[in-house]
Amino acid sequence: MIRVRSLVVALSATLMLSTVAACGSGGDGAPKNVSAKTAALGTLTPGVLKVAVQPYAPYTTVQGGRIVGLDGDIITYVAKKLGLEVKPQVTDFAGMLAGVQSRRVDITIGGVAWSADRQKQGLFTDPPYYSPPAMAVRSGKTYKTLADLKGLNLGTVDGYVWVKSIQAVPGAKLHAYPDANGVFDDLGAGRIDVGFLDPLIIIAAQKQRPDLKIATEYLTPPTAAEVKAKPALQYFQPYQTGFYLPKKATKLEQAISAQIDAMYRNGELAKLVTKYGGDPEQFLKPAADVATARRGVDRPSDWTPPSIGK
Repeated sequence: MIRVRSLVVALSATLMLSTVAACGSGGDGAPKNVSAKTAALGTLTPGVLKVAVQPYAPYTTVQGGRIVGLDGDIITYVAKKLGLEVKPQVTDFAGMLAGVQSRRVDITIGGVAWSADRQKQGLFTDPPYYSPPAMAVRSGKTYKTLADLKGLNLGTVDGYVWVKSIQAVPGAKLHAYPDANGVFDDLGAGRIDVGFLDPLIIIAAQKQRPDLKIATEYLTPPTAAEVKAKPALQYFQPYQTGFYLPKKATKLEQAISAQIDAMYRNGELAKLVTKYGGDPEQFLKPAADVATARRGVDRPSDWTPPSIGK
């Protein structure tokens, strides 16, 4: 998402957030017995974490007033550690960003990609995971490199950034669809060879639609030289996600980042990625350019991105 998933998102600060009732204290009042340490985090309501999300299973979905999915489970775990009660607010992606930048919510989650431009208007936590370049393919087919994609029929959703990368593949034909279902339907029917979508979306479709006989492959990212020659290929590289907060929420960002880093070390993130069908080796190990992108921008010059296996 720059949202790496969409290039056509309008950053309209006028979008209204529709609040979904959460469990716990009623209204916007603070929960009882909020500790001084929790209150010091500076959330809009002491003891409450207002989280903007959009429906995007299996990353974020609101069920019974709770946020579920990979990002939902991560923020729920973190909030519990910090003594915060999660209150979801459902909107679209533009509303998620606008809610943070106007400080109507404390944070937004759901695979939001870090970018140098976006961090100028908000704060990013350390990456809760890294989103690898995933491909939906027909079972029995193997594509690993850019060279393997030459001349193929490649599909994605209209407006997703993979449109630009597909257009940069020599001889490839772009097939753009209104939603992911169109990609999966044509892939299953053999009208396209590869579909580019977020990895957990592909993995979920494998389970929910076994009749399509699709599989998940991970593309070997293009080299720095290839990206330099064709900048649009950058969207075939892994991207670092982050939870996004208002500029003034420095204490809260630091506290959440510390909990995320701990989850890499204690195995919780690997457990959650596995729960949703992801490969921790793909999701929890940063690419080489992750550190260089943020050092001296919104992280110290010696910052090391979190990773499993350290």
